[in-house]
Amino acid sequence: MHIKDIALTTYRNYDRLALEFDDTINVIIGENAQGKTNLMESIYLLAFTKSHRTPRDKELIQWDAEYAKIKGTIIKRNSRFPMEIVLSKKGKKAKLNHIEQRRLSDYIGALNVVMFAPEDLNLVKGNPQVRRRFIDMEIGQIQPRYIYHLGQYQKVLRQRNHLLKDLQRRRNEDATMLHVLTEQLIEHAAIIVERRFQFLNLLREWAAPIHRGISRELEKLEIFYRPSLDVSEDMDLDAIKESYIAKFHGIETKEIERGTTLAGPHRDDLVFYVNGRDVQTYGSQGQQRTTALSLKLAEIELINKETGEYPVLLLDDVLSELDDYRQSHLLHTIRGKVQTFVSTTSIDGIEHEALQEAELFYIEEGIRKK
Repeated sequence: MHIKDIALTTYRNYDRLALEFDDTINVIIGENAQGKTNLMESIYLLAFTKSHRTPRDKELIQWDAEYAKIKGTIIKRNSRFPMEIVLSKKGKKAKLNHIEQRRLSDYIGALNVVMFAPEDLNLVKGNPQVRRRFIDMEIGQIQPRYIYHLGQYQKVLRQRNHLLKDLQRRRNEDATMLHVLTEQLIEHAAIIVERRFQFLNLLREWAAPIHRGISRELEKLEIFYRPSLDVSEDMDLDAIKESYIAKFHGIETKEIERGTTLAGPHRDDLVFYVNGRDVQTYGSQGQQRTTALSLKLAEIELINKETGEYPVLLLDDVLSELDDYRQSHLLHTIRGKVQTFVSTTSIDGIEHEALQEAELFYIEEGIRKK
């Protein structure tokens, strides 16, 4: 799988931009605030319909423009098709092969993308929301139906929290609606947790040997799911639902007192252990970065195994954050099999032979310089 070309219209600092890409490595070079990350973001947005940097689509549209458009041509299993995202004040439209897609689950997964940016180095030491976002985005690419359940869960969760606030303030004394929303929440929560357990089993298969290789056989990586209630990966869907039913029954009074939902996938977390020690708490910066790199490389192999195609890889200003050994390991691993986009202020000091074969794009103030 690779992106043949992309065209941007009034997107961020790009008035108009049209580029054709190499199907191996493309290097985007430019000083800070010239548009490198904006270009990487546009590829990410083309795949996921949302930015990894802001939840507000209006920030992506030039201030004096009516809309922003991203259009790309995708090559996948020897077929070619266009993808298009149009952002406007009226909302967002996603087209796949010229046909507007009403549901995200019908669009996401057509273009698989893995992004590795400096903030991803916080995957291990950052807050749980970062890790939940990581797992949700990756499951959504290989199981688009997961996006539907996640969206429904978040919708019911907002309604339930609003009702709990009303009950807390005694604006509403009737808990009947709370029980209805709890039942709806459990239906989606159980599916989300079951899919997360399944995904983590796959991720472990790839991440552990990759981490062992990067650490020169010195470290063993283990990944665990830390749920907000007593569920485990050997439970089936019905057993997970029963655990949720019991949990919510036991904490209903406390939830009303606090005015918020106290259990569910939105409160779960991932935990990483290296040689039996929690990397977030006890790991060195090098161990934390090796863990993050192992997860990203594992994503690539996992997506290939599940879809039969390698995803597009975006390395946004991340090479300079890695030492020479990890940098070399990354570039060697992806060379020749993954279309890769690298953004950087300079390729000086990056000696890996893979970059000597790359297509170079110099960006200045939203314009490609020859």
